[in-house]
Amino acid sequence: MEAIVLAAGYSSRANAFKMTLPLGQMSVLEQTISKFEGLCSRVIVVAGFKPELIKEEIAKICYKNAFSFQIKFVYNEDFNQGMFTSIQRGCNEVNAPTFFITPGDCPLVKIETIQLIANHKGNVVIPSFNYKGGHPIKLSSEVKQKILETNPESNLRMVLNGYEKEYINVDDPGVLMDVDTLEDFQKAKDYYYKA
Repeated sequence: MEAIVLAAGYSSRANAFKMTLPLGQMSVLEQTISKFEGLCSRVIVVAGFKPELIKEEIAKICYKNAFSFQIKFVYNEDFNQGMFTSIQRGCNEVNAPTFFITPGDCPLVKIETIQLIANHKGNVVIPSFNYKGGHPIKLSSEVKQKILETNPESNLRMVLNGYEKEYINVDDPGVLMDVDTLEDFQKAKDYYYKA
């Protein structure tokens, strides 16, 4: 199994480069990546805006941790055309029959949640908290093919609408928490230190 971590956005709403913001002993990106330990053979990080900062961050992460998976840095030169191009760029690299996709700014998901999703069968598996779908989602190679064949101006929702979705209710508010703004980051920190 592999994972695609999307880290190509502008962080425009956060007024800071959110992937490198500190959360506990790790950065936001490192927290997100670390959750795939023991489940994935590779984590593909798709960068776009300020790729050199993501590259540096990955180097730091690799230096600090002896993860069981390999981290692959991928640059999406079309990142300004929207997130779907980054998803396609990541899918291009996936070799495994199933894979996760998550935004790099979803650092608070529990490892147990990801394990649950990993063990669940289906083309599209989505964790949900209070009946709201969150991240990471798990997709099959059939869905990957469809993503790659779809017009880059489309979006993931359009592709997934063609498939039956398996929702798994989890007791994990982290599946809905992303760090889009500094206010979100403050909430994430509060949640992290309480957890």
